[in-house]
Amino acid sequence: MLSIVFHDAYVARDVPAGHRFPMGKFRAVAEEIVSAGLVPGFEAFHRPAPAPASWLQLAHDAAYVDQVLTQTVPAPLERRIGFKMSGPVAMRSRCAVAGTALAARLALEQGVACNTAGGSHHAAFETGAGFCVFNDVAVAARLLLEEGLIARALVIDLDVHQGDGTARIFENDPRVFTLSVHCEQNWPRRKAVSDLDVGLEQGSGDETYLRAAREAVEDALEASRPDLVFFNAGVDPHREDRLGLLDLTDDGLAAREAMVLDAAMRRGVPVAGVLGGGYGTDIAALARRHAILHRAAAAALRRLA
Repeated sequence: MLSIVFHDAYVARDVPAGHRFPMGKFRAVAEEIVSAGLVPGFEAFHRPAPAPASWLQLAHDAAYVDQVLTQTVPAPLERRIGFKMSGPVAMRSRCAVAGTALAARLALEQGVACNTAGGSHHAAFETGAGFCVFNDVAVAARLLLEEGLIARALVIDLDVHQGDGTARIFENDPRVFTLSVHCEQNWPRRKAVSDLDVGLEQGSGDETYLRAAREAVEDALEASRPDLVFFNAGVDPHREDRLGLLDLTDDGLAAREAMVLDAAMRRGVPVAGVLGGGYGTDIAALARRHAILHRAAAAALRRLA
């Protein structure tokens, strides 16, 4: 059975329901996964312990980490992040980081594993941004590299927004190859430089997107020869997403997830999947869309058996 990571703290309960960031989706995704039979119940989820400061400082400035953990983030930075830095928001961020690290460890053991949060790719070394407090993939990659569990990692970021924070964190680290396939006209306006960037035109649909993403994923895997893939499976390229600008369908997302998993796993490379962006107002529909990743990963794991 697919190993999936969830923590109740993924939902910071002091973020209001009308907030632009749909905080309730994380519990809804876990409920969708249980309903789909991917795990037998909530007790079957893997539960991370909150990431300690020492982990967070592998990818972030110590002063910024301390501001978050003590809820002393300056107001201008809170506005950049998009959240008031409360205790629940800080705890949510620590648990999401730890969840991605746990999913990565499980993937190394089993071939594939998924978090039900993560993909906070706008957080850079010295700051958060765009609803991203800590960069969970960057911390997890650095942690596994420092522990000697991997020598090289590949980040496949298919969120509709460029993974600018991840690109900047790893710009001088040859051990981590960063790929971002995104909408060129979407935020952030000032793009970073990933190892491989593919900026698609606004309105691109399934066929155009999948052709470009497939070529980019194959090229990135060949160039990086990784020991582990981190897959940011943001669903905000979907045509119904409030912050998207692309035109993917549910079928397009399903084909995308299957393509990434197949490309990595036929090379024998484990995959740790993270949730990424998704900003629909229909939380149930959004949860079903995010769970496409977990369905695809479960199917890929069955093929490994």
